[in-house]
Amino acid sequence: MEPGTIDNLCILYQSPDFIVVNKHWDIRIDSKMWYEKLTLQSQLKHRFPELADPGTYYGFRFCHQLDFSTSGALCVALNKAAAGSAYKCFKERLVTKAYLALVRGHVEETRLTIRHAIGKNTSEGMTHMMCIEGTEGCENPKPCQSELIVLEYGSYSGDPVTKVLLQPLTGRTHQLRVHCSAIGHPIVGDFTYSHKKDSSPYRMMLHAYYLRIPTGKELIEVCAPDPFVTAMDSNWVPHHVTHRLDETIQELKDKMIRKGEEEESENAVLSPREEAPGSVGSAEAEEQRAKCEQWLAEWALE
Repeated sequence: MEPGTIDNLCILYQSPDFIVVNKHWDIRIDSKMWYEKLTLQSQLKHRFPELADPGTYYGFRFCHQLDFSTSGALCVALNKAAAGSAYKCFKERLVTKAYLALVRGHVEETRLTIRHAIGKNTSEGMTHMMCIEGTEGCENPKPCQSELIVLEYGSYSGDPVTKVLLQPLTGRTHQLRVHCSAIGHPIVGDFTYSHKKDSSPYRMMLHAYYLRIPTGKELIEVCAPDPFVTAMDSNWVPHHVTHRLDETIQELKDKMIRKGEEEESENAVLSPREEAPGSVGSAEAEEQRAKCEQWLAEWALE
């Protein structure tokens, strides 16, 4: 994957309601700074000027976020209704996201659940960072969970590294970066969470590889090509495969399908009749709709 330019945006999926792009590393999704000309928003406007929505601040409705340094699959809604359906999936935790990363050192456990609560770092000079509960200056830590699966052991520029699949089960700021650092295996090239030591790699090695959003009208399911292969970066040399990537992703898919089937079965048992008008269920549905509309209305102002 080459560095981003205004006209080399890679489209992974497109429909009348959504576009999924393969975001470049070291590019912001949007920016209010006049000097930041190259953003994902400007790439989209260049590629699809007819799809830009003047009713939004940035011209496009981004369904979720990726850090400036992170590459990979990012979904964009092309209208309010589509944005609402995507929002509903995120709110109900129906979205599956999986990231690829190269982390420093060899992770001993081949499967690992990381549960450190994460809060904002209020220490002087670190207010742009997040931190784990118990760290000095950690403000308002919230529970969060990440799953880590070791794919390959190898080396990067001669140093031991591990290629992993990371699945965030919550959505805290910098969650995967903070969690990897907390277990002693910071992401290769993560200057911020390596205490400003890891500056030699050309990018931070975190990539949003797999994205699944089961909206009401369509199933969005994409993989953004794996950039962490020797053919694309000769500094990365794999030594031993522990889990195959395709099989691990299939495992995730099967898990989500089973979860969906179980929830449908539970709903059929728990809700055999329709709620009467004015009932609690109806009131809750109305409240959810109102919250969603408020979220959409505020989105354009952010």
